[in-house]
Amino acid sequence: MSTRSQLRFVQRVEEPSKTNDDAERVAQVYRHSDGYPGAVLRDLAQLKELLDATRAERGPAYTAATFVFLDKLSTIDLYLDGDPERTIDAAQPADLLDPDNMQHLDQPLFLLGHGVEDPADGIHGDEEYLYVVELPTANPFEEPSEWTIKVSGHSAFPRWDGPTDEAFEQASWQFHGPLDDALTELVAEPA
Repeated sequence: MSTRSQLRFVQRVEEPSKTNDDAERVAQVYRHSDGYPGAVLRDLAQLKELLDATRAERGPAYTAATFVFLDKLSTIDLYLDGDPERTIDAAQPADLLDPDNMQHLDQPLFLLGHGVEDPADGIHGDEEYLYVVELPTANPFEEPSEWTIKVSGHSAFPRWDGPTDEAFEQASWQFHGPLDDALTELVAEPA
């Protein structure tokens, strides 16, 4: 059974343009599996660590795209053929796209499992968690800043096909604060 979730990456706009009344830039991602806080928060921490180290954070759209890429990359080995001697040659990345190199699945889940959402279209209605990742408005070449995270309660938001904003506005949030604090409070350490 999947734990579906929506992640909204947002960044305040310091000086909104005259043509853009919205004071936030938003990118939203649907994640089909492992949407419970322990998995999502660990993945966000890994993403932030990578973006901080490489100074590659460039706002919500880039951050959301990198989140999806890393999530797919981390599970790709599950869908390659079962031969332990088989590796993907970095010089031949097209090798990865050869359907004959995947397990016996017609539609490998790494090709599915995520969606880039239009916040105006509404949420699927079967999500169990909503997340908001508030990115700082800092220049990417400055010192990295803390991300603020909001985590909904389990299914603690309305379900409908209206604008997604309404679900995020009416959600009951079990946590709102720095990513490091979310990890401490919501993620149990492995035994």
